[in-house]
Amino acid sequence: MKNIAMYRLVLVGGGHAQLSVLAALAHKPAAAETILVTPGSHQIYSGMLPGWMAGHYALENCRIDLRPLAKAAGVRLIIGQVNAIDSKEQLVKLADGSVLDYDSLSLDVGSETDVSWLEAAGERLLPIKPLGSFVQRWPTIRTAASQRDDYKLVIVGGGAAGVELAFATQYAFSANGSLASVALVASGNGILPGHAGSVKQLAQTLIRQRGIRLYQSQAVGVPEGLRLATGELLQADCIIAATGARAAAWLGHTGLARDEQGYILVDAQHRSVSHPNVFAAGDTCMRTDVKLARSGVHAVFAGPVLANNLLASLNGQPLQRYRPRKKSLYLLATGPRHAIASWGWFSAQGHWVWLWKNWIDRRFMRKHGVRGEMEK
Repeated sequence: MKNIAMYRLVLVGGGHAQLSVLAALAHKPAAAETILVTPGSHQIYSGMLPGWMAGHYALENCRIDLRPLAKAAGVRLIIGQVNAIDSKEQLVKLADGSVLDYDSLSLDVGSETDVSWLEAAGERLLPIKPLGSFVQRWPTIRTAASQRDDYKLVIVGGGAAGVELAFATQYAFSANGSLASVALVASGNGILPGHAGSVKQLAQTLIRQRGIRLYQSQAVGVPEGLRLATGELLQADCIIAATGARAAAWLGHTGLARDEQGYILVDAQHRSVSHPNVFAAGDTCMRTDVKLARSGVHAVFAGPVLANNLLASLNGQPLQRYRPRKKSLYLLATGPRHAIASWGWFSAQGHWVWLWKNWIDRRFMRKHGVRGEMEK
């Protein structure tokens, strides 16, 4: 067996679960060389993105600086894009041509936004992921909307992300004195699938009150905007895609067992079913025993289990199972300092729900070294 002091643990991606790994290593360093490879030095917290768009937070409040976390954990940070993994030779290949060998590997690279049926919209199209690119473009969109009262923005996707984006965008435009229009295109099944009827009703009522146009139809991208299944053309200056997720394309170049959608298959311990020295969490993977919704909730809660199992595997200790909760709490921001709570059959709304969400989000960020006051 290889001397553990010569082991190399490589962390690919700085997602929510990987933050728990850094925290665990800061508390108890591993007797192995550890490297984190990630495209950027900051991780944007998706839970606070709508609040930033609405103007409640500064960007610094919503992003985590990975550099001090890596330093505290004794982890070497490499800013770079991974584009392949040779799981047979145990090599991580970066876009710049460099190669890292590994003994254990942890993947938390998230997912991409599936925009395959919207691509004909060209430069009008703005996927929500990667978040870094979206954050760079949003101020330009907000400025353009403030300069033209006939500016038209459409959000595609009726899930929680799309609904929150519609509310945040409408509020940001209104607060800026703009008369730009906002529309939300959901599938024929309507908004917020999987949530209770009372939650959907609360959101639909607010959508009407805020003047957001709601379309329940399939749509495809066209050069002018969107063409609905009804044949109606929705002209758009910008189309924000919060559509379904798809696995990162480069995961097909790993040699790891994947499901039909391309996600890394893992067991209850979040270990690859084909390569026991590889672990994965968040939107990168799919469990073989239970179906997990693609939600940041699971990435956050699976993080401590991932951290424990990575260190336990190095020491030959038993691994833990990640047991997802039967019901997850969702706190949906609605633009102003107001939110909707969704937990199973339970629903509620109000400023107090937003304060609850703000407290949870702030606590999460403080845990990872981010502090600061809200914008006025």
